[in-house]
Amino acid sequence: MTSPGSPSPDAPTPPSAANFVRDLVRADNEQGIFGGRVQTRFPPEPNGYLHIGHAKAIHVDFGIAEEFGGVCNLRFDDTNPDTEDTEYVDAIVDDLAWIGYSVPKVLYASDYFEQIYDWAELLITKGLAYVDDQDSETISAQRGGYGKPGVESPFRDRSVAENLDLFRRMRAGEFDDGARVLRAKADMQHENMQLRDPVMYRIRRGHHHRTHDAWVIYPTYDWAHGQSDAIEGVTHSLCSLEFDSHRPLYDWYLSHLPLPFDQPRQIEFARLELTHTVTSKRRLAKLVADGVVDGWDDPRLPTIRALRRRGYPSAAIKDFCTFIGVGKTNSRHQIELLESFVRNELNRTALRRMAVLRPLKLVITNWPAGQVEQFTIPNNPENADDGTREVAMSGELWIEQDDFMVDAPPKYFRLTPGREVRLRGAYFVTCTGYTADAAGNVVEVQCTYDPDTKGGNAPDGRKVKSTMHWVSADHALDATVALYERLFTAEVPGEATGEPFDDLNPASRELLEHCKVEAALGEAEPGQVVQFERLGYFAHDPRERLSFHRTVGLRDEWANIQKRS
Repeated sequence: MTSPGSPSPDAPTPPSAANFVRDLVRADNEQGIFGGRVQTRFPPEPNGYLHIGHAKAIHVDFGIAEEFGGVCNLRFDDTNPDTEDTEYVDAIVDDLAWIGYSVPKVLYASDYFEQIYDWAELLITKGLAYVDDQDSETISAQRGGYGKPGVESPFRDRSVAENLDLFRRMRAGEFDDGARVLRAKADMQHENMQLRDPVMYRIRRGHHHRTHDAWVIYPTYDWAHGQSDAIEGVTHSLCSLEFDSHRPLYDWYLSHLPLPFDQPRQIEFARLELTHTVTSKRRLAKLVADGVVDGWDDPRLPTIRALRRRGYPSAAIKDFCTFIGVGKTNSRHQIELLESFVRNELNRTALRRMAVLRPLKLVITNWPAGQVEQFTIPNNPENADDGTREVAMSGELWIEQDDFMVDAPPKYFRLTPGREVRLRGAYFVTCTGYTADAAGNVVEVQCTYDPDTKGGNAPDGRKVKSTMHWVSADHALDATVALYERLFTAEVPGEATGEPFDDLNPASRELLEHCKVEAALGEAEPGQVVQFERLGYFAHDPRERLSFHRTVGLRDEWANIQKRS
């Protein structure tokens, strides 16, 4: 049996230095930097739902702090009132707890708005910030580009007194939205575009989810982020690789401020990308808005709440993030690798049940009238502690349509006229005939059973080549089952055309109604994942009784990929 959360035997072995962030933090500790203290933070903006990429960041931020006996804060970088909402705050806290990291206190960048404002005034008094009256398009054009010089603003040399006066009037609400901004006076010719006099504050009268209408100016991400780190005493500010070019600005701001703690160190690591997946908030929002998916928890999405609804165990996600390691170069991991962790975890933990998704009636013609038998079947062959269950059987059963063929090919070992097969945990049955409708579709299969084979073994030692699952027709429950394929057909959505939505899979979900499941599934808990024998792992929908989502199939596609490569 595979150990919980571990990859299949064919999965690759991670490199020995799989987490360079850990190495850097350990080196800082050994040198006495930060006094051996480790404090990190996970700083999402509350403008959407967490996705699988955030799961890696959570694992790094909280995992590093935990490994070194430190602290990791959950801090919302809530500096954009137009897109942020308490709905996202609550969802993120809930998702974080599900992943396995509960936080005693939730922090917000908006907690520090007054301090950040005071520091902005300090930079003005030092001649390191100024109010610019130009619009955003002009400012952007004047910044130039790589190999193209920047153009200094005509307002760059305003006096300290004039800048302080204008900035205070910006805060007081005397100017229209977009009329003025506060910019850092850094270096308009710097090769790093982030240092070409970046905007620190803009006028924006959006209603803030926490401060309401107290502020009409809001700090930009770059101005608020590092300062929030410094106020909280963060030692290692861990972020994804796209912020690599922001690090010089992060350090520039902090170097000019009277910090209450040592200046934090920003470290960038590769973000998590998966094949057949997009994680852009804008694109995910479009999928929801356009009705391509049913909402942010649609099991086809990579959001944490969608993966949770689909039945992904949080332990499998954490083990996957550990396995892929923390590198310095962005790469795209195959989704089959993540699924292998999900499958291995569920193989250990999921109870087994029988379900028939596309039912075909099987009648046992020699079954005694009115007889009902009970069979004791293990709940999970991988874990004896999960015990057994009683499964009832009558003379009419449901089997899968695919488990019967009239004219079977040579290597088809399931039911066909004259063929004997084993019914899971019950008896051997032999097909004696079938009934078809006017269109030639088989609607019923007739069999006889051998009463001497109870439990699935013949006393004379004869063997059969197929074991089929079944559900007793008299005891079955009706269920709805959703089957999922990739939401995007291409491994890298949009790689060929530049537009990911060109690669949307129109057949990404198949909804099966009138499925037949064994009676024990009537007791399934909301969100519980079970293995439908021979079919895969399925999650009981948290909101709708006897509605199931396929989590993953039984076949280890990752192992097959490794064998082909």
